[in-house]
Amino acid sequence: MIELGAVAWPPPTPLRTERLVLRQSEARDRAAFIDLFASPEVGTYVGGARPRAELERTGPAVPGRRPGFFVIDVDGAMIGMVTLDRRGPERRGHVRPEGGEVELGYMFLPEAGHGYAGEACTAALDWLADALPDEPVVLCTQSANDRAMRLAAKLGFTEVERFEEFGAEQWFGVRSPVTPSG
Repeated sequence: MIELGAVAWPPPTPLRTERLVLRQSEARDRAAFIDLFASPEVGTYVGGARPRAELERTGPAVPGRRPGFFVIDVDGAMIGMVTLDRRGPERRGHVRPEGGEVELGYMFLPEAGHGYAGEACTAALDWLADALPDEPVVLCTQSANDRAMRLAAKLGFTEVERFEEFGAEQWFGVRSPVTPSG
């Protein structure tokens, strides 16, 4: 992970949408993190579920406490996470020759329900557009992940390329910086 750079972290106040709060992780989120990473359903397109016992033994007291990492909170409970990280130059898929673009990632507990991903990702992308206005954002997902592909289109990502990585075809797209109108 390469940090975001000159962005003040954490934001001075949590990000709020109509139904969600995007905030820094806290110790009370640990059990939800374990559920998230141990879930076979969640692990389908991200390399599989991790063993629960290993997560309980090795997981930090406050998981995800780093720049660009938002917990998605509904009514005081974590339902998922959104990440904004620099994409490592050693990875395939870039829109700059030197790499290092901001990459959007997200994961949700299976019981979280539908419709939250677009709302949470939009809030994180809007925050980033204010913090780094000229920054393109990239997204990479398995092309077999229909839900992620639909969300990428809804969020304004356009395909740059497809390639093999982690034993599957990956879809790589970019969301160009939004130019303020007026």
